[in-house]
Amino acid sequence: MVQLNLPTKIITDRLLIQPLKYEDAEEIFYGYASKPEATRFVAWPTHKSIADTRNFLRYVISAWKIGTEYAYSIRSLESGRLVGSFGVVNDNGKLQFGYILNPSQWGNGYATEVCKAMMKLLRLQYGVYRIQSFVDVENTMSANVLVKCGLVEEARLPNWFRFVNQGDTPKDCILFRLPEEQLPVRVA
Repeated sequence: MVQLNLPTKIITDRLLIQPLKYEDAEEIFYGYASKPEATRFVAWPTHKSIADTRNFLRYVISAWKIGTEYAYSIRSLESGRLVGSFGVVNDNGKLQFGYILNPSQWGNGYATEVCKAMMKLLRLQYGVYRIQSFVDVENTMSANVLVKCGLVEEARLPNWFRFVNQGDTPKDCILFRLPEEQLPVRVA
């Protein structure tokens, strides 16, 4: 199993990025996890109660320890407020990532800022051979963020993913990847 060696504190110009913790539950729930407009394009169901958020946190904290998933909070350096989260699923060196922001923080460039910072870190991890993400074709804002962060469109996939918060109907998606030339050189 490829283990990632990711930092527990990342600072960008405006953001503090660090692992999610149990104490983040209320901010996560009220900030975005319970908001249908925020969860429309994510793979997990909108949280109905704070218990849903606590269960999610138990899962991601234990997944970090075994190296299968890494979930970060995104906080404003200026105010300390939670603006969203960024997650990476590690499938033995093939990384899938995603992010979500509080709707009140949309349009501030935070998604691009955190994505650029994380791409710099992820692409240098030993054993990583692929970094990817996908979006619903209707999620043009996230598609634009991925392109700004250096990812390229690899494929348009008809009826590819069922977004639970969109009636669980198969949706067309766009698969993005970080180009191989941005990944570490492999020595045979």
